[in-house]
Formats: sequence, C-alpha cells, structure tokens
Amino acid sequence: MAKQGKQYKRIVAKFGTNLLTAGTDHLDLEMMSKLVSQIARLHEDGVQVIVVTSGAIAAGREKLAVSNGGIQMKQALAAVGQSALMHSYEQLFGWHKITVAQALLTRSDLSNRLGYLNTRNTLLSLLDLGVVPIINENDVVAIDELKGARFGDNDNLSGMVSNLVDADLLVIMSDVKGLYTADPALDAKAKLIKTVKEIDGDIEKMAGGTRGRGTGGMITKIQAARLATASGTAVVIANGSEPNLLPRLIDGESIGTMFLPSTDKLESRKRWILSGLATKGKITVDKGAAAALSKGNKSLLPAGVKGVEGSFKRGDAVDITAESGERIACGISNYSAADIEKIKGARSDRIEKLLGHGYGDEVVHRDNIVVL
Repeated sequence: MAKQGKQYKRIVAKFGTNLLTAGTDHLDLEMMSKLVSQIARLHEDGVQVIVVTSGAIAAGREKLAVSNGGIQMKQALAAVGQSALMHSYEQLFGWHKITVAQALLTRSDLSNRLGYLNTRNTLLSLLDLGVVPIINENDVVAIDELKGARFGDNDNLSGMVSNLVDADLLVIMSDVKGLYTADPALDAKAKLIKTVKEIDGDIEKMAGGTRGRGTGGMITKIQAARLATASGTAVVIANGSEPNLLPRLIDGESIGTMFLPSTDKLESRKRWILSGLATKGKITVDKGAAAALSKGNKSLLPAGVKGVEGSFKRGDAVDITAESGERIACGISNYSAADIEKIKGARSDRIEKLLGHGYGDEVVHRDNIVVL
C-alpha cells in the first residue's frame, strides 16, 4: 500500500534537462528557482530531500556557445557546465539559507559493496546535517552515460539513489504529465494512467522514446520506477512545471502517475543486490523454477537451471531470468558460471559427483535472492 502525504520523510527529486531548460537550449533560472523554493518548503517541514539533476551539458553549451558534437565534446561541455550548474544551485538554495553538497557518481562507484555502503553513509550523513545533496552522473568519465546506455541517464540514476538511501518517495520531474496509454502527441485518445500497481510488459509497451535535449525517455523512467518500487519506494512521474508539485505530493494530492511499492523496505544488502550494479552474469531458469521463485522464499536449485551467461565467480551477483528473457530475480551465486554449466538440470545430490566438490544444494540460496 502506498504511503500517504506526511508519511513521506525522505524523498528523491529528479530534475530532467527538458524541465531545467524549460524547452530552451540553456538553463532556465526562473524554473530552477521555483524548484528550489519547493524543496526549501519541504526542508523547513523536516522532509529530507536529495536532488538528482541533469543539465550540466546544457549549462556548458550555453557558456561555450557550441553544439553537442561527439562524445568528447559532450564530456567537455559537461566539465564546463557542471560547475555552472552547481553554482546556480548554490546561489538559489543559499537564498533559503540551505547548504548543498555535490556528488558526482558513476556506475563503478557503486558496483562493489564497500563503495555502495560508503556512498550511502555519506549521503545519509549529509541529510542528518540538514544538507541537500545534489547528485549527477559524472559525465566527464562516464562514457556509457553519454552514449545513452541503460545506466546512462539520470532517470535510472535516480532509481539507484532511491534504492541507495532507502527513500520513501521518488519524484521523476520532466516535461511530461505522467504515463499515458499511448503517446499523447500522436494519439488524441491517449489517457493519463493515475496509478500503476505492477510494472509488467503492458506498462513497458506504453513507454515512448526520448524527446527534447534529454538522454532519457519514458522507458528509462519506467526502468527507474521498477528498481525503486522493488526496493519499497513509491514513485511519481509528473510534469515538473506543475505549480508546487512537491509540496502537493507530500500533502497527499494525486498528480501524474503513481507507481506503488511492490514490496516493503528491503535491508541494505538486498537493496545492493537488487540494484544490479554488481551483476556479473545471468542464469536462465525453467517455468517451474520461475514460478517457485516468484512466490518467494524458495532457493534456486540446479534442476531448474536452463542456461548461463557471463563468466561470473562464486559469490558474484547475478540476474535470474525466465526463458522469455524477463528478469524475475537477482541474487548471489553459490557457484561459478563454469560450475553451473556442468550441473544445470541435475539433481542437487549429484553436484559433488559432477564437480568433484560442492558448496551446498542451492545454486542461489533463498537468503541471497531478491525477487522482482
């Protein structure tokens, strides 16, 4: 069940490029001021807020008066623009006597357990100090981000951050009102979906492509919502130019599309597994195993394994997928990919005979599985 109104104590607000530029080719300080004012109001009411922001490349483009160009040019624009972006935030928050902190993250920063925990602890410490962390992808070094790879957008980054800090609510703010049954720009009959209880194939099919100057589209917002809701965070996708959007959401008003949490809050280790940041490979399972896992509290046995991808080792995090390719769970493997290849389809009592050694009856133990 979704939390209501004042029960949201820690939120992540994601500001998209199209929102921050108000559809232009440069940062719109008037729009940024409105967004900051909303956060200041929440801050005064004791709500902890983390901002995941885009806009560095747009800020750099304005300063250098050049077009995007290739990857290296985008990195140069990001390097110039990031300081300008943070300077704007620092001034705007400063008018409300709020201190901000910059955090530039890449996938590799969070891909190991220690890095994940260190980042989490730093962000939580900042929140305890009354600081508003402002997070962006480190575009200068994150090539995948600039190529538009699956972690390469701030929608997915906001989902990761929500997972990281155990947020109550993620608000993805862009220039769209929410998820529609079809693209409203192409279909006059398209209707806004108010509530999504489960993100399934039908919901994913409704997602469109990228618009404007951002790197993400609706599909990346759905991906972020899937991760966040699976770790117990409610998600709202809404038009960020809606007046006083954040305070109204905190007060319980229904705006945009609400994605309900699919689980209660997960403990930190399982959230790290769920994030997929350290995933080294994939295990495909048959229908019986998929059904057993989906019901929860079941281990993955070798008899249910159909295939293996990647070169992961014992103790690595892996995705668990159905034969259709759908990711249904993730977990920490008891066996290497090479070992699983040898024991797939076999009964557990044959593991030692097939391998010459054994680490238990389970390929992935139920205590190390997070079901999506």
